[in-house]
Amino acid sequence: MKLREIAHSRSGDKGDTSNISVIAFDMGDFCFLAEHVTADHVAQHFSKTVTGTVTRYELPTLGALNFVLTGALGGGVVRSLALDTHGKSLSSALLEFELPDKRVSSGSP
Repeated sequence: MKLREIAHSRSGDKGDTSNISVIAFDMGDFCFLAEHVTADHVAQHFSKTVTGTVTRYELPTLGALNFVLTGALGGGVVRSLALDTHGKSLSSALLEFELPDKRVSSGSP
């Protein structure tokens, strides 16, 4: 199952750092997201793009995770030759992250 099936995302930037939020459509899915969308998994997902660290912050009352990716924008808006220097497409790319099927993960039929 794709992450986009249970969450939406927003992104922003500051210099060479991208900030990506993942927000559950249903608050009941937050624990599932927190378990499966880890900083290590996000770093692996963006291994060809992000040259720095990935840090995750949890916002359970919002049903959201926030990821800060350093070295993600090719030097930043004014230095990068990338087509998407602001990194807005990174949020869409993260929504392609493959999650385990919730029914299999929770043990339900």
